[in-house]
Amino acid sequence: MWKTDDEHGPFGLSKLSPPSDAQTEVLDPYYQQTVDFGGREYQRYAIENGAYFVPVDEDEEERLRLMHNVFNLLFEGTLIFPPIRNPRRILDCGFGTASWAVDVAQAYPNCVVNGIDISPLMAPEELPENVVLDVDDLNREGLSFERDTFDLVHSRMVAGGIHADRWLLYLRDIRHVLQPGGWCQMIEIYFNAQSDNGTLTENHALRQWSSRYLQSMTPYKDPRSALNLANLMTEAGYTDVRTVVYRLPMSAWSSDHREYAIGAANRDNIRRLLVSHAMYPFTTRLG
Repeated sequence: MWKTDDEHGPFGLSKLSPPSDAQTEVLDPYYQQTVDFGGREYQRYAIENGAYFVPVDEDEEERLRLMHNVFNLLFEGTLIFPPIRNPRRILDCGFGTASWAVDVAQAYPNCVVNGIDISPLMAPEELPENVVLDVDDLNREGLSFERDTFDLVHSRMVAGGIHADRWLLYLRDIRHVLQPGGWCQMIEIYFNAQSDNGTLTENHALRQWSSRYLQSMTPYKDPRSALNLANLMTEAGYTDVRTVVYRLPMSAWSSDHREYAIGAANRDNIRRLLVSHAMYPFTTRLG
């Protein structure tokens, strides 16, 4: 169900129940428009505003679902890491396919899960009644919620969208909408392919991809933001900042059963990601 916000203009997507109680308004078509580039569909708004350079088509939708499954394996099914027992309001920044938001809503049926993303194009048609999705640009100053609203704000894989000079303000905006004692949970990947045995030399294709990806995204975005999140959060005024670094296998190579399973699940995600994340920035920025 589409909705508009009088203060910020048309920007929202939500599902209300029952439908007869909902007021349906049309979302600004600009957010739904796509452009073709290299045979892939990109959101016009994201490209024209330099916000996000990854496709929003069915193939990317499937990849995001694969990645969500990989995270579930990597985190052993843990959706929320902070010690929150009975959350009432949760915000998911950059919901994508809303896989995380839906899982959390089902795990906490008495909690309202809000999600915001620059694109509504990959949002599912069917949602739990306690999920509300809105279209909003995370690069715009201030989040479209009142102060002290959420018990938890979840931000995952948004480094490809957040402007490099926006990170500190983004974290402060999140802190503004958190309740006193609330938590911010951030998950990012540093796309720097490495190997334990040294087989990934600087001339290896994956190392070359990593180097060119970092080059193509800089200085517009900060592909190294995962390495600096703790410092940024501390500077933004957060306390009790905790950091956990995970090794993420890219294929089924490990003799360790758990890592083998994660790598096997991640293989197709990586295969698709190498194309979806590289096509636009490599072509337009590296030539």
